[in-house]
Amino acid sequence: MVDLPPTRASLARDLAALGLNAGDTVELHASLRAIGWVPGGRVAVVQALLDVLGPAGTVVVPTQTMENSDPKHWSRPPVPPEWWPVIREHTPAFDPARTPSQGIGALGEAVRTWPGAVRSNHPQTSFAAVGARAAELMATHRLDSQFGEESPLAALERVGARVLLVGVGFEVCTAFHLAEYRVLTTTAEFSCAVLTETGREWVTYTDVLVDSDDFGALGSAYEQTGEVARGMVGAADTRLFPADKAIAFAVEWLRTNRTRT
Repeated sequence: MVDLPPTRASLARDLAALGLNAGDTVELHASLRAIGWVPGGRVAVVQALLDVLGPAGTVVVPTQTMENSDPKHWSRPPVPPEWWPVIREHTPAFDPARTPSQGIGALGEAVRTWPGAVRSNHPQTSFAAVGARAAELMATHRLDSQFGEESPLAALERVGARVLLVGVGFEVCTAFHLAEYRVLTTTAEFSCAVLTETGREWVTYTDVLVDSDDFGALGSAYEQTGEVARGMVGAADTRLFPADKAIAFAVEWLRTNRTRT
């Protein structure tokens, strides 16, 4: 017997069985490849999610653009030092409406470009949202708060959002970065091209230096609390959990387990 591919309808059933509800606000991290081939691809997957959330729900995705950064820090691949001034002068300024996300995946781009999507205005670590609370959640994203108290992550925590990891691990869970802001003291300089009232500018700012290298271990520890629902969405192993409880757990875990603060 041949297995049938997941569809918009079957994915909606999978998400509902996992515990996702109408009216929820959810931060999504997902691998389209892990879900499997779906008729309609990324569009059908987003439709399935919105079918479950309904008109009162909201989906949020990271839409980062970290290539808009100082080339002296690039390592994959590095570029010659002679190029650095040219890159700093000519990198296009971040534009929430036009700048594509980088390294986030097809589903993040699908949400970013969805009709009615709202994007936060951070030139390196923006988020995008579709749904009833999109404008509210994306309204504040200060330059020196990539993942901090003046970012959409803090807004998601305040409204009781849930985190949905579809076919990906805790290693990509951006909610844990907010916990880092409450624990870490190490900062670094970041540079990027931005749009100002007078035009394009290359700016430098200072912010918390985050590090997701131990998020896998952190997530494994958090999963032992029993607060993580787990199931299959299509062919993807999927986790659903409350952002506020995960962040609170991460704060205490980082205080105990991180050697660098």
